[in-house]
Amino acid sequence: MLVFTFCVAGIYACFLTWGVVQERVSTTSYGDSDAPEKFRYFIFLNLIQSLIAAVVSFIYIKVSGRNLNLTSSPRALYTKYAQVALTNCTGSPFGYAALKHIDYPTMILGKSCKLIPVMLMNLVVYRRKFPLYKYVCVMLITAGVSMFMLYHTVEGSNKKGAATNSLWGLFLLGTNLVIDGLTNATQDQIFHDFGQFVSGQHMMFFMNAIGSIYMTIFLVFNPYNDELGQAIRFCQTHPSVIGDVFLFGLCGAVGQCFIFYTLQQYGSLRLVTVTVTRKLFTMLLSVFWFNHKLSMGQWGGVALVFTAIGIEAYIKKMESARLKKEAFRSNEKDKGLTTDIKPAKKID
Repeated sequence: MLVFTFCVAGIYACFLTWGVVQERVSTTSYGDSDAPEKFRYFIFLNLIQSLIAAVVSFIYIKVSGRNLNLTSSPRALYTKYAQVALTNCTGSPFGYAALKHIDYPTMILGKSCKLIPVMLMNLVVYRRKFPLYKYVCVMLITAGVSMFMLYHTVEGSNKKGAATNSLWGLFLLGTNLVIDGLTNATQDQIFHDFGQFVSGQHMMFFMNAIGSIYMTIFLVFNPYNDELGQAIRFCQTHPSVIGDVFLFGLCGAVGQCFIFYTLQQYGSLRLVTVTVTRKLFTMLLSVFWFNHKLSMGQWGGVALVFTAIGIEAYIKKMESARLKKEAFRSNEKDKGLTTDIKPAKKID
């Protein structure tokens, strides 16, 4: 439990910082006040983050005394790495495109339901079954976080996003959620099938390294715009953006270390539960720290989430106690069998 708490704290700290830096990169006006420019090259930004994350994970692997297992790993594992890197890269553009057709609260509400596609992809694609309490907890957490977001009042009249929600925008958002769910389900399957060859850091390295290749190919051969050339020229014209982009990539890379360790140890459902509830716990901290107020609907959502967490913790504790009891009985039985066996008589 202590290790899991440390992972949660690391994920929250890194990605809260990452979010602040992301907002700084995307909203800061670089250059002279007479002709300010904003950085709008998000695929290039993701490429830089992937490259930094690949380097950080490689260093992590080497420092821990391991290697990349390039020759000992089966070829099927690299096919899975390529598959999960592809889905990981293609999910984000659908999310960005959806924001052009739906408002920001709808996007956040949709993201709060991410546990459902993760479980659905595990069921449909990989035929993985879960105990009944897992389904109950997923539904309670999804309902709780959705209520929390739905009843959150936006202060002021300046709301982000599109003015109206369109069916096309909802379709793009749904596609984004399904692709993300497939990515998480495939990661679970990789650990299940190739656990002896894969650690969280190995998956982090190969996903980011292969993802960097995909994004580089897209940026170089994209016939619709020259984002790579424009991003490089922007960095040359406004060198101050380089530090912000590097910090963005570094925060994301360190956060991924916690993400992939949690994924390896606890699975994608537990990981997505942490990321989905991050905003809820962040706002709860703000409530107690700055004396903000929540509506009754939001408190109802909080109650559902904590009920789900309590149910899962209780069942986990009962299962752990049962396994320990069975192990103790088995050990006592083995001792009894050993004691009952009498030495054979010596035959002259």
